[in-house]
Amino acid sequence: MRIFSGIQPTGRKHLGNYLGAIRQYVAGQDRGESIYCIVDLHAITVPYEPSELSRTVLDTTAVLMAAGLDPQRCILFRQSDVKEHTELCWLLTSVTAYGELGRMHQFKEKSAQQRDFISAGLFTYPILQAADILAYQTDEVPVGEDQKQHLELARDIAQRFNARYGLTFTVPQHRIPEVAARVMDLQAPEKKMSTTGGTELGTVLVLDEPNEIRRKFTTAVTDSGRDIVRREDKPGISNLIEILAAARGIGPEEVEKEYSDAPGYAGFKRDVGEAVVGLLAPVRERYVQIRSDEETLEETLARGAERARRIASETLKQGRQRMGIGSGPSRAVPSS
Repeated sequence: MRIFSGIQPTGRKHLGNYLGAIRQYVAGQDRGESIYCIVDLHAITVPYEPSELSRTVLDTTAVLMAAGLDPQRCILFRQSDVKEHTELCWLLTSVTAYGELGRMHQFKEKSAQQRDFISAGLFTYPILQAADILAYQTDEVPVGEDQKQHLELARDIAQRFNARYGLTFTVPQHRIPEVAARVMDLQAPEKKMSTTGGTELGTVLVLDEPNEIRRKFTTAVTDSGRDIVRREDKPGISNLIEILAAARGIGPEEVEKEYSDAPGYAGFKRDVGEAVVGLLAPVRERYVQIRSDEETLEETLARGAERARRIASETLKQGRQRMGIGSGPSRAVPSS
């Protein structure tokens, strides 16, 4: 089995990123051939600081390695170092409908935030994402719930290309965690946790200090009543139940049972905070050590890119041949 996923280049990874994606990346190393990409080309579709991008790529690489990614057991690389992604993206635009891109939730959300200038890159973002995945003949993509729509489009693109030009791409499946697939903002539990659109106090960062994590959970918004159960009318408590279950590696039902006689929410919120502190502390400690060695981080990404390119170039070659693009055995120009 081949597993692939990409992650945005920012060291400010939050608890939702960690539970929904990063922990799945680490587990994937034991389940198959794992390929993980720092998607710096995706990052330039929205306003950013060029001088900061190379730094944040290394920040993200260090976070992933601190969380447990081992470059000896997986392929870890920077997206822009493998040019096959962008060429394959252009080929895939021919089998992607304009209307499909316009229906993407992420495009609608981000374009609403950037009314002064909406880049074409933001609109075609999902095609590049599909190219990222399909370049590696990916069987499985570990994602959070919020990326499910993009993966469905990648599947549609692969199936359409295969139907039009012949079997070329593996049609990938998603892998969404059963618990905490969508972690919500602690101050606004109707919105997903986010470093860009979320609240500062409601966003728990992987690299937050323990006392900061505790503070964010003790001030988390809850709901009326005292019942610690998952219900639609209790989004705050439901979110905390999911987080605690994920942090402890148990089912949400077990959390509900444990706290069925709790006198209120204060003790429960403290317990969730402590569980998250224990979960993230080792990652933060390893990050400090790993991030200080920038030369090794760059070497890791370069070696990963070489390995990734060997796979992606074969896929691109096959795609070009299927589409009749460029020279080939039957299209070579005769020598004079």
